[in-house]
Amino acid sequence: MSQAAATAADTQTPDETSGATDLFSKFDPLIAEREALMATGVRDPFAIVMDEVKSPTLAVIKGKETILLGTYNYMGMTFDPDVIAAGKKALDEFGAGTTGSRVLNGTYQGHKEVEDALKEFYGTDHAMVFSTGYQANLGIISTLAGKGDYVILDADSHASIYDACFLGNAEIVRFRHNSVEDLDKRLGRLPVDAQKLVVLEGVYSMLGDIAPLPEMVAAIRKHKNCMILVDEAHGMGFFGPNGRGVYEEQGVEKDIDFVVGTFSKSVGTVGGFCVSNHPKFDVMRLVCRPYVFTASLPPSVVATAATSIRKLMHAQDKRAHLWENSRRLHGGLKAMGFKLGTDTPQSAIIAVILNDQTQAVAIWQALLELGLYVNMARPPATPTGTFLLRCSLCAEHSSDQVTQILGMFEEAGKATGAIV
Repeated sequence: MSQAAATAADTQTPDETSGATDLFSKFDPLIAEREALMATGVRDPFAIVMDEVKSPTLAVIKGKETILLGTYNYMGMTFDPDVIAAGKKALDEFGAGTTGSRVLNGTYQGHKEVEDALKEFYGTDHAMVFSTGYQANLGIISTLAGKGDYVILDADSHASIYDACFLGNAEIVRFRHNSVEDLDKRLGRLPVDAQKLVVLEGVYSMLGDIAPLPEMVAAIRKHKNCMILVDEAHGMGFFGPNGRGVYEEQGVEKDIDFVVGTFSKSVGTVGGFCVSNHPKFDVMRLVCRPYVFTASLPPSVVATAATSIRKLMHAQDKRAHLWENSRRLHGGLKAMGFKLGTDTPQSAIIAVILNDQTQAVAIWQALLELGLYVNMARPPATPTGTFLLRCSLCAEHSSDQVTQILGMFEEAGKATGAIV
């Protein structure tokens, strides 16, 4: 081979070399599926850009005013005047960022204030704030459960929970979704003396169903060396008398060792946290890698979070209106003939189950063109073979908006054959 030919061969990409593969080749089926979908002329459900956000419930997408029904902004705190004012004040006084981790130069007055707000909100002795909700699960679970320990989790657990198990190198034991019997059986098969962390979620984000926590706690407490962590990402703000989550609503607060949550849902900003009453909990600040080796949240973010959390303590009217919205939307969609993820409204999430991806994308696009944004979800985020539209209600949705939403679903459902 000549030098010129050799140089040309060296500069060829793997795709230009017949039969060659590279690290991206494993994604070829997904790439082909997406390209085939886009070739039909539909909008990309996972690439929507909001050009303007007017309120917790309204945005402008490609020049069209659109009702937001897929944002997790459950309590509508993103535009609360007090929350915004707190963020602006912190930005002026402390600057744009911390440029450091919490254990070095990244702990400002606001970080302590938001942790104090969390302790007051949850009635706990300890609170630890992370830069995201994902990192909260990743850090707490991977640090608590390491090699030789067991993490017992619901098969439908969030990706952050699974990833935490891999980072901590714990043994993973799955039980069938929300099955108390299977949880009990699998715990009974584990070594009695082994340390075990059972991870549950108050609200499961895809179908919007809630966990039967009292029955699960009773099953867990039959076994030795078990601690319980509940992820209340989708329950904080509107479940329970104080808005603490499903575990408060169901009366098992004293039985839960750790509660993990996020600021990116009901709190209306970004960040994650864990609260606990365990007397040794503060050692986590020294041994939790996703906490130690990550830059802390900007001052403006923790200021907005602290203000929002304190206001959520007194948000009973908002909680009541959100539940009213959930009951109306669930009942209306069910009456139209849509298949829903739960028989009754269990949370602020209402999942509309479709036959396949083609139908899911078609009705998603029809709704968007009518002026309604919802989330389209597919595997692996959903169980195998499940395609759905996920509706996330907000306490700021007016009764008139819920009526509009129902009308849009009826029109889009009939146009796409999802309902008759």
